[in-house]
Amino acid sequence: MDPQRAKHILEAALLTAVEPVSVKELQRLFDESLDGSVILTLLEDLRRDWADRAMELVQVKTGWRFQTRMDVRRYLEQMNPEKPPKYSRATMETLAIIAYKQPVTRGDIESIRGVTVSTQLMKALEDRGWIDTVGYRDAPGRPALWGTTAQFLTDLNLTSLSALPGLEGDDQAAAAAEQLQKVIPFETESTPVEEPNEQE
Repeated sequence: MDPQRAKHILEAALLTAVEPVSVKELQRLFDESLDGSVILTLLEDLRRDWADRAMELVQVKTGWRFQTRMDVRRYLEQMNPEKPPKYSRATMETLAIIAYKQPVTRGDIESIRGVTVSTQLMKALEDRGWIDTVGYRDAPGRPALWGTTAQFLTDLNLTSLSALPGLEGDDQAAAAAEQLQKVIPFETESTPVEEPNEQE
């Protein structure tokens, strides 16, 4: 197939996709007659083609997708009166600890944060698709080990955990939350709002 034609097909597929699309899924567009490395080359060409536009082609953990560039996103938000979800300091610190220290138990998180972590907070992060049980620690009670998911990386536009910003500072929870807020595309509460059962 003519490379330009293949690129147009890839462009149409990605522009109409609701979720990121993997290279393997994109191969099915061509009955797998195109090698994965050829598709990757075409995707890189396509990324360059869109370099000066308001949309960009990005690779995330679960595949490739088009998204609006950050410098125009705030203008588009004017058209959508819906506010993005806001996350409390407790939620951000808990998520950050899991992201940076995984796999961790709830006890590990509580030890780092210095407060009890509510079941509702953990459930909210799990329902969002950002964390999941990845195993159980070989210890009394076999506590669940928590880790982040591919959805977490996709929502943060990251291809891997190694793309998270580095940590600095003595307060591990606060430092991790601060770094995570640099890449998280959602708002956080400006004042600390703790979940039920949490006490600072």
